[in-house]
Amino acid sequence: MHLIDMVMRLLETISSVISVISVGVVIYGTGIAIIKFLRNEFGRFRCSYTMHQVRVLRADLGTYLLLGLEFLIASDILKTIVEPGLQELMILGGIVLLRTVLSFFLDREIRLIEQEAREMPPGAC
Repeated sequence: MHLIDMVMRLLETISSVISVISVGVVIYGTGIAIIKFLRNEFGRFRCSYTMHQVRVLRADLGTYLLLGLEFLIASDILKTIVEPGLQELMILGGIVLLRTVLSFFLDREIRLIEQEAREMPPGAC
């Protein structure tokens, strides 16, 4: 029984570490997005601002959010193994559903950005 308790504690610790990593990824991606957003907005003064850059920024931020959710899913899978219960399964299901919806719309946004980039003529301010 002692070995099983040690393994469960290890899984809980690993799950907590992965949760912290997921929050770190989201914070990091948000920080990058804020910096890029501000650069783009200040580009209005230099005539280098484009809505296309905003769309690319949204797709980049969405990618970081999805990566953070992937880590969170991994963490919740470990938590569900340690404490298999209805509440843990519902949380995991909710996160997976959120990730799936975000992934669908992000994929659509990326395809739109790629199409827009192909059709966009190089222009001036």
